Amino acid sequence: MGNKNKTISFRVNEDAFEALQEIAAERDISLSAVFRDYVDQLVEHDGQVEVVPEADLEARTSEDNDEVSFPPTVEVPKRFIREHERLELEAEHLREQLDEYKGYVNELQDRLEDEEDEVLLLDELDDESDSFQLR
Repeated sequence: MGNKNKTISFRVNEDAFEALQEIAAERDISLSAVFRDYVDQLVEHDGQVEVVPEADLEARTSEDNDEVSFPPTVEVPKRFIREHERLELEAEHLREQLDEYKGYVNELQDRLEDEEDEVLLLDELDDESDSFQLR
């Protein structure tokens, strides 16, 4: 199986269409090639592409005195990643505990609805076989 080209279709207003035609004319390429270049860049940079006029790009470069790279990258220390993973696991555990507590509260509410006039003693709840355990 070969790599087949697919067609993408969308609508733009007249002003945007004229601007795109001007871009294509400046580059001396077809309008379709403008979109192909954009899509190639979008795929290459995992969806993080910013369209910036060349004048703005040159101004940014001269301000920073560095080469502008897009998408911007940030180096994250491994300890930060480990801490993030630990917090995610802790959050998952807390969500599970919350679900258990909600189940326990729902059980108590159901009992109250069934036995409106009866007084429930917490000691009696502990003695029942289907008791819940709080951690």
